[in-house]
Amino acid sequence: MTEEVMQEERAVRRQARVDPKELIMKIVFIVAAIVFIVAVVTICVFIFAQAVPALKEIGLFKFLFTTTWKPDTSGAGGGEYGIATMIVGSCYITAGALIVGVPIGFLTAVFMARYCPKPLYKVMKPMTNILAGIPSIVYGYFGVQVIVPFVRENFGGYGFSILTASIVLGIMILPTIISVSENAIRAVPKSYFEGAVALGATKERAILLTEVPAAKSGIVTSVILGLGRVIGETMAVVMLCGNQTVLPDSVLDGVRTMTANIVLELGYATDLHRGALIATAAVLFVFILVITLLVSLIRKKAK
Repeated sequence: MTEEVMQEERAVRRQARVDPKELIMKIVFIVAAIVFIVAVVTICVFIFAQAVPALKEIGLFKFLFTTTWKPDTSGAGGGEYGIATMIVGSCYITAGALIVGVPIGFLTAVFMARYCPKPLYKVMKPMTNILAGIPSIVYGYFGVQVIVPFVRENFGGYGFSILTASIVLGIMILPTIISVSENAIRAVPKSYFEGAVALGATKERAILLTEVPAAKSGIVTSVILGLGRVIGETMAVVMLCGNQTVLPDSVLDGVRTMTANIVLELGYATDLHRGALIATAAVLFVFILVITLLVSLIRKKAK
């Protein structure tokens, strides 16, 4: 047997031996993946197992499309449960937050990616990260102390309204939109910009008409992620939206969102009332699921 054949056999034997460390890490990764899957499935089963009986008793159409929410607190199991006003309130505040946050976040991302001087960037980037780490209750307190009086004095109403919640939530989603959009713009090859400039475009036109369209999927993803943050927000919304279970006539009226409805009443709810709140959580879960699927489709299309 030649030396080369012997070396090949030794190499094959080494490859056949399983490294204990590699095996342990493989098991750890598999266990982590299983725990994640079990956690997601458990949450889904828990929510829908409690929501379905309540929806059967109330009626899906009545639950989603009627505007009367009158829980029976006597324990008799009656009451009227329609979450149309909460769905409308959630949509109003979500739309308002996107109107406030998306233009500011997008333009800030463009500035940080293509215009910002390095010394200023070293300040703005950490500030963006800090903004992302501020607890929602701090945003809510800021809104109560600053935004509510501002809206009351300059626009009318009593301050706790769709407009107030939209402004604060618009600020809350800025870090998400800025970070994801900036990364998407920076990922565009420099040849796009250089080619546009070589053809006679100004710097602004090369960025806005060449690079930004190329980064469109990342920018849209940032908007959808911001939408998911807004529609699932609870504490800041409870503090600012007014919590009125009526259809609003203007942005200065108060509303109640689905998340606010759950957190305000779940502590004392029983029987059908509790089931209706869990059903509200199920509707919210479906909304978040649709948003997640949209993000996945956008990323798949980009690839």
